[in-house]
Amino acid sequence: MNKQKFAKASIQFYIYLVIVTGFYLFVSGAVETSPVLIVVAVVCVPLLLYVNRFLFSRAQQYFRKSPALTSKVIIIGYNNLSKKLACYLEEEAINKEVIGYCEEYENVHELSNYPVLGSISQTMEACRRHGVTEIYSTIAPEHNRELYGIMQSADENCIRFRIVPDLGVFFKRSMHIEYMGEMPVISLRNEPLENLENRIKKRAFDLVLSTFIILFVLSWLIPLAGLLIWLESRGPIFFRQERTGKNNKKFNCLKFRSMHMNCNADLQQATPGDERVTRIGRFLRSTNLDEFPQFLNVLCGHMSIVGPRPHMLKHTDEYSKIIEQYMVRQFLKPGITGWAQVNGFRGETRNVLQMQKRVEHDLWYLENWSLVFDVKIIMMTIFNTLRGEENAY
Repeated sequence: MNKQKFAKASIQFYIYLVIVTGFYLFVSGAVETSPVLIVVAVVCVPLLLYVNRFLFSRAQQYFRKSPALTSKVIIIGYNNLSKKLACYLEEEAINKEVIGYCEEYENVHELSNYPVLGSISQTMEACRRHGVTEIYSTIAPEHNRELYGIMQSADENCIRFRIVPDLGVFFKRSMHIEYMGEMPVISLRNEPLENLENRIKKRAFDLVLSTFIILFVLSWLIPLAGLLIWLESRGPIFFRQERTGKNNKKFNCLKFRSMHMNCNADLQQATPGDERVTRIGRFLRSTNLDEFPQFLNVLCGHMSIVGPRPHMLKHTDEYSKIIEQYMVRQFLKPGITGWAQVNGFRGETRNVLQMQKRVEHDLWYLENWSLVFDVKIIMMTIFNTLRGEENAY
């Protein structure tokens, strides 16, 4: 929000506050108002609004300059539109760093503000070389068939692909349209969590709830469960397994160990009547208590409380080759629970169709996220656990 809009909103809020306060005093009959209330209404409220504006500006400056939150961008095509887009990203967009262009060298007849990193066919190579996380194309795929392959490769490598096109070409299919100034930008999907404010809200929610669970549940659950696990099956109380997280990065996912020590834990999912599962492990799995150590993953930032469930490396490698848009789910942090799980798609996946349905639910969550939606999924998870789930084994 710019300064003029913020000032206007602040003045409107102050006027509404005065009107509502005056109306309340009139209706309640409290005509003689104490001087303290007048001082609070007239002086303190505008002061608090000013402090809020100051803190907002400082936070905005911090996030603008934070390297950890900066997205590196490559622009496909070198033309008037791409140069205008580069200027906008440089001057107006938050947390965007333009690395350069990808264009055929014979189409570039002047010195550019950003380097030409290679031809259009070399786009993905340039992305890997410079750690790019977003691609903007000012060339429509219909005008260059190579772009269809680049779009697919971008999804497979957790790189967001956006198109700044002639809109008339794309009216035939459903896409998400947003504007940078007067320039329309078409994305392959709507992602509420691409908004920095939404990411901060989700992370704050994760931190508060995970801290509460760690202090008031895990503080006694870990010693108790750990003792019962160790008495039945000697070995570590935690099961650590490498799984794929956000942007396809690996992390160690924590669980209470629910099986006897075996060599197939990283290769084979649990099945009904699985002899590897211990008695205490069966109870932990049926009540979802085996997943509670993942609140430590949430606190460390590897996971979120709600999101797509993290899969074994083996499954990510296998299913990414046969299920379209499978890797798009990796745009989000994995979750302890998710929209797919509360709709029955949890546990063992016996066939490709089951995994396909899980991916469809994960993508629906990605495109429709809200904090209220997260709370709804958490409540549905608690309800399903108390009711008992068929696939919890």
